[in-house]
Amino acid sequence: MANFSTHISVAAAGGALAAISGWQAGWWSMADAAPLAALVTFGGILPDIDSDHSKAIRLIFNLFAVFAVIVGVLMLQARLSPGQLVVACGGLYLGVRYLAGAVFKRFTVHRGIWHSLLASGLCALITTALSYRLFAQDAEIAWLQGLALWLGSVIHLLLDELYSVDLMGGRLKRSFGTALKLCDLREPGNSVLMLLLAAGLSPWLPPWPVLMGILHHGTWFLR
Repeated sequence: MANFSTHISVAAAGGALAAISGWQAGWWSMADAAPLAALVTFGGILPDIDSDHSKAIRLIFNLFAVFAVIVGVLMLQARLSPGQLVVACGGLYLGVRYLAGAVFKRFTVHRGIWHSLLASGLCALITTALSYRLFAQDAEIAWLQGLALWLGSVIHLLLDELYSVDLMGGRLKRSFGTALKLCDLREPGNSVLMLLLAAGLSPWLPPWPVLMGILHHGTWFLR
């Protein structure tokens, strides 16, 4: 399989190319291009969140912890004194970085459900909902940010499959087919849970016709 450096460098290159191309085409501003490139890059390491000893899981939960602190500040600053806010945000950081990380490691298996298109789609929907509801982005940008994370995740899955093909020996490695899959049939309960979570996000998402417009515009551009 591809290593951490390969995943993050290819995703970063793909994110930069997509973000700059869209900016040059006038689809979004330069200010919007930078977060989109960053989300593609982050998506490029996200599936390895289920790899217990990888650089990816440490980086991902560090970023999640920082994000939790930012959300905590936004939600609690009007309710707590500065000292209380520092303590609360410190607790959030430690809880997400170490406690949540340890629990996640305990209940996930590498190349399981997180290496699937279903997981990529769920993460994209979560990103879209957070962008739209928490950070008050407009509907189009929120959907684009979700799509950017999805693109990076799919790049990761494609790289893993490509590295499962031994071109020199003309054979497929045992890992072939374990990354780019629709869902994890070995644990159908996890797939059902992800589908339920995706459905539960529906009230928090921007209008679906906006997404359809983005996809139609992209399809027209590729013709």
